[in-house]
Amino acid sequence: MGCLYFSIPIVGGWHVMQWAIGKSHESIGPKGEKLEIKEVQGIGQTATIDGEMTRIGAGGVGMGVKLAASDTHDQERSKKMLAKILKESRRRNRKQREEAK
Repeated sequence: MGCLYFSIPIVGGWHVMQWAIGKSHESIGPKGEKLEIKEVQGIGQTATIDGEMTRIGAGGVGMGVKLAASDTHDQERSKKMLAKILKESRRRNRKQREEAK
């Protein structure tokens, strides 16, 4: 009986996610083909609103909290670190597979 009560939210959640993915594909396309603007507008705490670069977050539009800002240098550094981590992970997995043989 416990298995039944456990599996109902899992199966229900899966169906909700499939529905949401379908709605997303209807509105923007599977890979974003229907989007008018296909590139990210602004970096960090800036956004392009009505053609103007506007500061958002603390001290800007909405006077909200300070947003986590990353410029192009931070993004490149993050990409390099992620590539290094993934390369090490692949090497470790390959080594484990070879040892298991």
